[in-house]
Amino acid sequence: MKIISWNVNGLRAIHKKGNFAEIIKKDFDILCLQETKVEETQLPEEVRAPKGYYAYFSHSKMRKGYSGVAVYSKTKPEKVEEGMCLKDMDKEGRLLVLYFHDYVLLNCYFPNGGGGPVRLKYKLDFYDTFLGFTEKLRKKGHKIIICGDVNTAHEAVDLARPKENEKNTGFLPEERAWIDELIYHGYLDIYRHLHPNTKDVYTYWDMKTSARDRNVGWRIDYFFISPDLLPRVKQATMLTDFLGSDHCPIVLELK
Repeated sequence: MKIISWNVNGLRAIHKKGNFAEIIKKDFDILCLQETKVEETQLPEEVRAPKGYYAYFSHSKMRKGYSGVAVYSKTKPEKVEEGMCLKDMDKEGRLLVLYFHDYVLLNCYFPNGGGGPVRLKYKLDFYDTFLGFTEKLRKKGHKIIICGDVNTAHEAVDLARPKENEKNTGFLPEERAWIDELIYHGYLDIYRHLHPNTKDVYTYWDMKTSARDRNVGWRIDYFFISPDLLPRVKQATMLTDFLGSDHCPIVLELK
């Protein structure tokens, strides 16, 4: 089974550029998208309901053209939930929860901490609420797969210029500490688990500075899994050459 996760920076934008048609043809079982910036009713049929896939969407209820996530699955989930049943945390359309018979998949676009202390606090509150939500799922006996744009680089190896960004959101100690907490609870950053010493591999590059051409990037997109899924993992990779967004798709393959 293969799962792809990708922050598209606008679903309609990648459709117009032809990248959606390209990604939907790839060999995968589930495609998770973040930062879709669109409501389902605004999408053309070939994006809203591509043949052969069950499609699910969540959009921002507070601001148009902002946030949003989508999932395309070849297998119909047993149940799909939008958000964490908390109005303040769900209003931006950041989470889809899909229940399959042997695991629960959480596709999440975590908040960016930029814009001042209010948004940073919201990001940290969202982090804590999300971890509590996933832990409740685990206590019910579910195996967990978390994917999406976490908007934080965990360690110095996960961004090209750690020293220059020590005081910038996305690499603040309090943001990075939450990933420590996630790992403390047993979740595995599966790419880093499989590739502990790999450097210069990123998932996001600033477009304004043409950072991708120089590979001055950040690894802020992740797959985290509960440890009971580790025996099923075949590989975790990045599609660094796949264009269309300021992020590249990441891939998790399970037996």
